[in-house]
Amino acid sequence: MSIGFVFPGQGSQYAGMGLSIYNTFPEAKEIFDKANAILGFKITNICFRGPEETLKQTFITQPAVFVHSIAVASVIKNRVKPVATAGHSLGEYTALVFAGALSFEDGLQLVILRGKLMQQAVEKNKGTMAAVIGLAAETVENICREASVNGVVQIANYNSPGQVVISGSVDCVRKAMEISKSSGAKLVKELVVHGAFHSPLMETAKEELRAALDAATFFRVRIPVYMNVNARPVTSDTEINEIKKLLYQQLTSSVRWEETGRNMINDGIDEFVEIGPGKVLQGLIKRISNKVKASGFDTAADINKISGQ
Repeated sequence: MSIGFVFPGQGSQYAGMGLSIYNTFPEAKEIFDKANAILGFKITNICFRGPEETLKQTFITQPAVFVHSIAVASVIKNRVKPVATAGHSLGEYTALVFAGALSFEDGLQLVILRGKLMQQAVEKNKGTMAAVIGLAAETVENICREASVNGVVQIANYNSPGQVVISGSVDCVRKAMEISKSSGAKLVKELVVHGAFHSPLMETAKEELRAALDAATFFRVRIPVYMNVNARPVTSDTEINEIKKLLYQQLTSSVRWEETGRNMINDGIDEFVEIGPGKVLQGLIKRISNKVKASGFDTAADINKISGQ
């Protein structure tokens, strides 16, 4: 089996995440404790106990999910060996750290900044997101063009066949929702989010992020990382500046997750393992192809299954 690790993004968080691995594995405890020191507050308290409302705040969610995923990866990296990796939105940073492109410390600093800048962009430009299920992506693209006459709405996430997420200004997203319903969508649901991620409404976050990316120390990846913007892998031959450019573009570009999954499968990946909180990506992978395996590691019980403990 050729294994690909996939790392979740914002929306996978839940109160209690990380507690079992923190209490069970010294490697995981070390990662969480390092994160507490870097952040200057105990993210462990929020991850382990919530409340959910605090955990949902973008500038908290992003480091929380990142740290949890890296903590799990630190435990299993010598037990399960992937040949490639990818991450959904925020998870792309996790994938790059796992692949050796960034240190944990530098990756966390970028994630902290990204979360804060996105939170600020949300406060400047009110927006929303909605899931649209049961329409072809091309149909939703046309709907977004029709609905964006007086504002912004675009596909933020191409998640799986017949499942996309749209993002933009509130009026335009709701107009696109109406058109989607009348066009025969099976489900159209506005999401409980704090802003219009992966849309032009995130533009104000980009320049400060670019400066931080330029200043950060990156290395060439040890294994391929399939990137959100183009669904193609960066490899050990890829120039560092190309990786930085793709991370910069990602803030306002669509996450091409369905295409990423298909490309990984076409390149020989036949088992996907989600590393971090929740099972969102496992569900998406199963909808992309029923010919591959999809599983995940989130809790200590998941990890202990490897050795039959």
